[in-house]
Amino acid sequence: MSSAHGARARARIEVTAAIKEEASRQLAAEGAAKLSLRAVARELGMASSAIYRYFPSRDDLLTALIIDAYNSLGEAAEAVQHTATDPVSRWVTVCEAVRAWALAHPHEYALIYGSPVPGYKAPQTTVPAASRVGLVLIGIVRDAVKGRGVTFPPLSAELRPEAERLAADIAPDLPPQVAAALVAAWAQLFGLVGFELFGQFNRVVEDREPFFRHAVGQLARGVGLR
Repeated sequence: MSSAHGARARARIEVTAAIKEEASRQLAAEGAAKLSLRAVARELGMASSAIYRYFPSRDDLLTALIIDAYNSLGEAAEAVQHTATDPVSRWVTVCEAVRAWALAHPHEYALIYGSPVPGYKAPQTTVPAASRVGLVLIGIVRDAVKGRGVTFPPLSAELRPEAERLAADIAPDLPPQVAAALVAAWAQLFGLVGFELFGQFNRVVEDREPFFRHAVGQLARGVGLR
């Protein structure tokens, strides 16, 4: 690689980072629905036409921010997944890392788990990053199954076809009843975090850290961990 080419590549990385940083600032101030490439360019002193060389549309910029947020959250979960030993403690530790990340990054959390942005449809390129927390939780359960640390939850005949489909999609090596319980627990985890972050627990739950720890411990037992 020539020095000129390398300099151009570094400059592109720096400008891309600056665009995303300013876009994140605007998200925090005004919300995702009002994000504008022209406004970002104006704040950075760029010609409005220049920013389109980095992000062809607002949706492309939103997608980049969403992937960054999912990856940051996923890294937080992955960093602690082996810091505890027994399955329930591992599960609770990961869930607490998810909550801590959300409280530290409320606007990024709102971008990925808040109200949908009008007119925006997330592309398939967001799926790998969005899957990282779920894969950590699946890994904890998978390890527990191998170590005989799981009591399989009950599964109704009515739910079995859907549970078998879920297992085939997300974890073919796990029993259908475990896969169904995992999806339910995943949804409830982010429901708990969202209720706290978006104010639904105001004047309801006061001591939220122990409440959260208890609730996600119940989720762990709901998927059969022991």
